[in-house]
Amino acid sequence: MTISFCRVRPAESVSALFAGTRRREGTTTLEIKAIRDDDRAACLEGGILPVETGGTDGAPAAWIATPAQAIRLAELGVAGWRITVLDDGSRSEVLDGLARSRAAFLRTARSSVRAAASLTGLPGVQAAVSVFVDSVEEAVKAIADGATDLLLRDWGAERIGELRDAVGEAIERGSFPIDTELEEARRQLPEEVLTAWLNQVDGRGAIRPRYSWSPGKGEGVPAPDNRFSAQWPDATWVGSAAAEGLEEAGHLRPILEGSLEGRPPSRDEIEMLFLARSGQVDAVAGVADTLRRRAVGDTVTYVVNRNINYTNLCYFRCGFCAFSKGPRSLNLRGDPYLMSVEQIVHLAELATERGATEVTLQGGIHPDYTGDFYVEVVEAIKARMPDMHIHGFTPLEVWQGAETLGVDLRDYLLRLREAGLGTLPGTAAEILDDRVREHLCPDKIRTAEWAEVMLTAHQVGLRATATVMFGHIDGPSSWANHYEVVRQIQRRTGGFTEFVPLPFVHMGSPIWLRGRARPGPTWDEVVLIHSIARIAFDGLIPNIQASWVKLGLDGVGRLLDAGANDLGGTLMGEIITRSAGASHGEEMTPDAFEAAIRDAGRPARQRTTLYEIVERA
Repeated sequence: MTISFCRVRPAESVSALFAGTRRREGTTTLEIKAIRDDDRAACLEGGILPVETGGTDGAPAAWIATPAQAIRLAELGVAGWRITVLDDGSRSEVLDGLARSRAAFLRTARSSVRAAASLTGLPGVQAAVSVFVDSVEEAVKAIADGATDLLLRDWGAERIGELRDAVGEAIERGSFPIDTELEEARRQLPEEVLTAWLNQVDGRGAIRPRYSWSPGKGEGVPAPDNRFSAQWPDATWVGSAAAEGLEEAGHLRPILEGSLEGRPPSRDEIEMLFLARSGQVDAVAGVADTLRRRAVGDTVTYVVNRNINYTNLCYFRCGFCAFSKGPRSLNLRGDPYLMSVEQIVHLAELATERGATEVTLQGGIHPDYTGDFYVEVVEAIKARMPDMHIHGFTPLEVWQGAETLGVDLRDYLLRLREAGLGTLPGTAAEILDDRVREHLCPDKIRTAEWAEVMLTAHQVGLRATATVMFGHIDGPSSWANHYEVVRQIQRRTGGFTEFVPLPFVHMGSPIWLRGRARPGPTWDEVVLIHSIARIAFDGLIPNIQASWVKLGLDGVGRLLDAGANDLGGTLMGEIITRSAGASHGEEMTPDAFEAAIRDAGRPARQRTTLYEIVERA
């Protein structure tokens, strides 16, 4: 049984200052009778959702309604997940309001919880019994009587921690139920309400923790030293260590035990793992660490390479990309540029002088590019540096290259291989779920086309990396779909050398600036993406990389105990992530890598692109 709670406060009128203050105190929802336009605007400016308690008009986030009002709202097309029915009237009237509105919640008095639960337990009713409680003792009694949603007014972090410990686990919601579908929210919510909600929630629609950390910011990991999960800020949570083994795994225990016994989780079990909360996150990370140790030992690797981003001009319209069209007002993107082949070769030569064994080629797709450009670049680098490994061109670039030349994909990949291309980066994957891609990168290749490039590349002898870019408009279902696509390809070809999670850096991203995405993943989601990758790909992909560009050395250092075994490359000038507003990026030295790895208590080794160990120059 899932217990949810909402930090709510009634108000007669609202100013932006009032809303902002309440938000900093933890409130997510203000309930106002007869919301005026200025009340609504003030709520949204302060990051709080306004809820109407006095009628069926206006454009609030949600409604607290009498049974008759709830039916009227349903007739107007309002979805049930936006409606709470008041336990006001006869039993038959309340039941009629619940059944006809398909409301998410039935709000009742503490003395009436049992009677309300007898209504919500009827077939065809999907509401949770919702009740205000003023103490942990009242909460425990209400839950025993049948309540599954608690309304908290003026509860601080420490008392909420006591509640969590008393009931086993509780998940904070906002104005809507947890697991509200983003697609539904897009259809139902006014644009500015959608934006406020997205800034409040994580990938499953639960309220985000209140820390300011996000990928790309120059802040330390928000989790305590003795835990992976940063879900709670109270002293009990922060001061306690994660339990040994699978003690906190709860209902996920059979899945994790199966993983330790060599049984890979199914696609649906992967989604269940992505729903892990609190101590379950620590349990998942612990299993991933065990599997990492079995698969690759304790050595942590990195590669000395240079990223060459040869143009920031691109005719594709990816909503997340600040590199090609980031806001000029943030001074992140710089002027439009296009390198010549000779300039690209020169940068590769400079990388050689600094000990690089790999150059990574990726950039925007210039409107004038054809497939000949990519071949010409590879040939030119190889002519000067025959031993340099070229890791280049995403499946999108390969697809576009073959298409512009009107040639078969296999023939074009063979041409790239013969020119000297070594491996393909797995970027342009973003999320391999076309429901997400339609909004995130609408004109980019679809999942099947990305898979077609990778399968064909592997078949002609080109190995590749696989990536996932997460924390924007995705969630547990799309993550599980993505992992399953990668597994299907790897089971057929074995061509992926590593899996690289890439947390969404939101600050300069167009889709976030337009109010259409979340502000990156939470720390717990970062841990789960890496840990579940280790579990899902156990026996298939040996290497899980953590991105210092997105997370800093502090962040990736923590992930070395949660399934990751590689820190990626030195880069020498990477600017894509910096364009999105990240504090990290551009370059890392081998000495800095090795110091961070030693600080994590692990041995460090330099590798090649294909994970052959090499001695440092």
